[in-house]
Amino acid sequence: MGKFVVRQTNTGIKFDLKAGNGEVIATSEVYATEAACMNGIESVRTNCAADVEDQTVENFETLKHPKYEVYNDKAGEFRFRLKARNGEIIAVSEGYKAKAGCFNGIESVKKNAPEAPVEKI
Repeated sequence: MGKFVVRQTNTGIKFDLKAGNGEVIATSEVYATEAACMNGIESVRTNCAADVEDQTVENFETLKHPKYEVYNDKAGEFRFRLKARNGEIIAVSEGYKAKAGCFNGIESVKKNAPEAPVEKI
């Protein structure tokens, strides 16, 4: 089972959603307070069942929020970002060499986030 890992950084507090194997699936922005970070986790839980907008194909259909946006980064890798109903980015992925891996990451968020416990380190 996956888990949210909340940790302090030099500039605030953030979370990583980790799969059962310990791999980071998605990470958050840096929040100023722990309460804001916990709200971010709840937002991921609430919005994780969203549809996917694949921005790597021509003439892609623009979806309403909440949604996952799949895109190519500057290095040519595939990434996703989960946007909440208000359009705010609430979680982002690491880069994937293959688009299939990126889509697997999204499925992992959908599977793990709703029931994932929170661990503070």
